[in-house]
Amino acid sequence: MLLDGFHLLAEARNSGLAIDNAAFSHDALSQPLLRTLAEQLQAGGTTVLIVSEQTLASMSPVKTPSGVVGIARCNVSTLDDVLAAPRALAVVAHDIQDPGNVGAIMRTAEAAGATAFVSSPQTADPLGWKALRGSMGSALRLPSARAEMGETLQALRRRRISTVALAPRGGRPLFDAELDKPTALVVGAEGAGLPADVLAQMDQLISIPMQQPVESLNVGVATALVLYEAFRQRHTQRERS
Repeated sequence: MLLDGFHLLAEARNSGLAIDNAAFSHDALSQPLLRTLAEQLQAGGTTVLIVSEQTLASMSPVKTPSGVVGIARCNVSTLDDVLAAPRALAVVAHDIQDPGNVGAIMRTAEAAGATAFVSSPQTADPLGWKALRGSMGSALRLPSARAEMGETLQALRRRRISTVALAPRGGRPLFDAELDKPTALVVGAEGAGLPADVLAQMDQLISIPMQQPVESLNVGVATALVLYEAFRQRHTQRERS
């Protein structure tokens, strides 16, 4: 995967990922933080290149390069591996097209204590450079897998993980939902949401209360609200026990 910028390269190094190559511009190495990172990467076996600003600009996918890019090896996990947590809180993303939304959801998921992120092949790649930047490093730490929706739902049933999806209306009110047991929150495409055949297989449909005339929320915002309600319920239960 392509890592752009100091933050992602440092996060990848701290996460123990193998970083094969990293390129720094001449100007970037005048900054103490970047110079130290280059030295640390080289000491760890990374091939470090010092290149011109023009060469770095051709390597970087962003309009204003930050002075460093790198190539790291992805950690590949199986579906069963990422769903193995004893008190699972998984996010399943189906057909989410915007990599920025995917990254933001992964960042929120890690912050709210989620244990896994599963994406369908139709969802933007969580390890693509835009999603990685949106996740601010969470995509490097949160256990994740990629699988067809049918395969994911079967795996969730085998592990007795309850499936929950958002419905615009008619679902159980969010604050009455049961989210303190092993749960997978299934979220769908921007605008269209989840297809009817997937919604029909959910154990629980929930709806977020909204004042009219607002009828829907951004998928990242909606996911965050549900995850933090799950966070609240789980911490309340822990305090009681």
